[in-house]
Amino acid sequence: MPVLLIADDSMFQRFQTAKTAKEAGFDVLEAKDGEECLRLAREHRPHVLLLDLNMPDPGGVAVLEVLSREQPGIQVCVVTADIQETTRSRCMELGAREFLNKPVDQAVLRETLASLLVSRKD
Repeated sequence: MPVLLIADDSMFQRFQTAKTAKEAGFDVLEAKDGEECLRLAREHRPHVLLLDLNMPDPGGVAVLEVLSREQPGIQVCVVTADIQETTRSRCMELGAREFLNKPVDQAVLRETLASLLVSRKD
């Protein structure tokens, strides 16, 4: 079963996303900050990462910088309430594949997860 890591400091957002991801067939891991995200990514090597940019210790862009070096095959979807073009470009340079706006539409999330799963590199 594919593994999805959700990194978001919002417990509500993690709960909603995890529910949809489990229904889509993912095993789900949850991280409340960047440090926990990096630890879980190193321990479990998830297929897909849903990454909030505005989370603490370190933030999403810093997490993406580390994981782009350590796990270049991970499928990353950035989830954020507001993203500037320069930040979006930086995330794409670091390997982000998709972007979702908060609040996340659950139907769009299901489509995005299916797309990322198809294009993953094992």
